[in-house]
Amino acid sequence: MSAEQVVRAFNMAVKKRNSNKELIHHSDRGLQYCAFLYQKALKKHNVRSSMTDGYDCYQNALAECINGILKQEFLIHKSNNGKELKQLIKESIDIYNNKRPHLSLNMKTPNFIHNKKPLKLASKV
Repeated sequence: MSAEQVVRAFNMAVKKRNSNKELIHHSDRGLQYCAFLYQKALKKHNVRSSMTDGYDCYQNALAECINGILKQEFLIHKSNNGKELKQLIKESIDIYNNKRPHLSLNMKTPNFIHNKKPLKLASKV
């Protein structure tokens, strides 16, 4: 996919957009997303660019996996406002990292594995 095609698709999405809230476009570091042409289109429409921090294609896949888990397991109720949503996301990430056992980690938490010791559990949600 070329940068021109991606810009065309982006422009179509912007035309169909029915909100004027701030947007962030997250992508891997594919050439088409790094291209000056695409970055210029994002700036023209005040869309902030967000990219993985390296050239490891698995970073984006991992982020998508975690986002899916957050949506399916934690963010199941609609929030009333942005402040409430931010708090819910913060609490969900804490549970995910400190309390939720992961099958792929031998039923340990990510922070347990990362630190090789149990962390104090945060206050009840």
